[in-house]
Amino acid sequence: MNFAALTRVALRALSVNKLRSALTMLGIIIGVAAVIVMIAVGAGAQARVEAQIRALGSNLLMVLSGARTQGGVRLGVGSNLTLSEDDAIAINREIAEALAAPALRGGAQVVWGNSNWATQIYGTTPEYLGVREWTLESGRVFESAEMSGAGKVCVVGQTVVRELFGGADPLGQVIRIKRVPFTVIGVLGTKGQSMIGTDQDDIILVPIATARSRVLGTASLAKQRAVSTIWVKVAEGYDTKRVEEQVRALLRQRHRLQPGAEDDFSLRNLAELMAAQEASSRVLALLLAAVASVSLVVGGIGIMNIMLVSVTERTREIGLRMAVGARTRDILGQFLVEAVTLSLIGGLIGVLLGVGAALAVARFAGWQVLLSGEAVALAVAFALAIGVFFGFYPARRAARLNPVEALRFE
Repeated sequence: MNFAALTRVALRALSVNKLRSALTMLGIIIGVAAVIVMIAVGAGAQARVEAQIRALGSNLLMVLSGARTQGGVRLGVGSNLTLSEDDAIAINREIAEALAAPALRGGAQVVWGNSNWATQIYGTTPEYLGVREWTLESGRVFESAEMSGAGKVCVVGQTVVRELFGGADPLGQVIRIKRVPFTVIGVLGTKGQSMIGTDQDDIILVPIATARSRVLGTASLAKQRAVSTIWVKVAEGYDTKRVEEQVRALLRQRHRLQPGAEDDFSLRNLAELMAAQEASSRVLALLLAAVASVSLVVGGIGIMNIMLVSVTERTREIGLRMAVGARTRDILGQFLVEAVTLSLIGGLIGVLLGVGAALAVARFAGWQVLLSGEAVALAVAFALAIGVFFGFYPARRAARLNPVEALRFE
């Protein structure tokens, strides 16, 4: 009996008990749909992590100022400004594989015309854009004269442009930061959210000397050239761990720390942190797919159960077919095709249900999902394999029946 004939016989047998066939397929339908949704959600989470990593920048080290003790209470990291702009200059001078940019950060209310907005002010240098891999949408960065002369110029992020200027062109406009007038000379490109969910585009960059003397600092801080953070980008192809140790050794030497003494700064390797988070997101995606695959296995067990029942019910039919010349492989093929047909039809329905569910999750739950043809093909292939695996035993049992005993079966 050829494959087309086997398929016709299988479909005819399945159509006799439509409700039972539909209930048997239900496990496969749910399993395939669950696999597609879970893979889509996991892939979306992984894509979001990768986007955040790209937004933050690659191969980054972040050096934070140390902590201080006040009234017997030890305050957090950055409470004691132990870093200086000269430390960043020394890193750029002494470590060829690194590019450093100092930063002094604080919040302020910004006013333009009748509009105002509370945002983050970063006092930094032009190297900051290179370290963070941040592009300019328009305008320019600070010039050397503006850096040395504490020029009252700024570069604004996309959120500030939207909230403060609306549809107006920000270039050349004068805004007030803590009542100090600043001219907008540049607009940053879109950066998006950080790994902790903060809006990186809600920012204004000003020359670091200006931030210390006019906006964020005091006279003593200006004299010390103090900064709260130094961002360090490691050049491509170099080991971030090795550069991290070089930066640590250089800063300890500059701060005159004795051997065995604690660092008066905190150094964080963001590349390692992001690699760990990316790996965990991949594991999560695989775990979600594995959990969803359990539904397919359960559906396969349901197919085996129903096929065994079908063999018992149709024992006399099997004996009659063998008596009129059906071979063992014909009986085996018939029941195997029935099992595979159940799995394949259930898989196709599950694909439609899974794609619809994934789109619904993206729309109503606000989660990022990423549908791929590979995931759909994998789910269908898995469903087909489940049909073959769990359908083989009932089919083999049917094929090995003795024709005489099968005809006598009541």
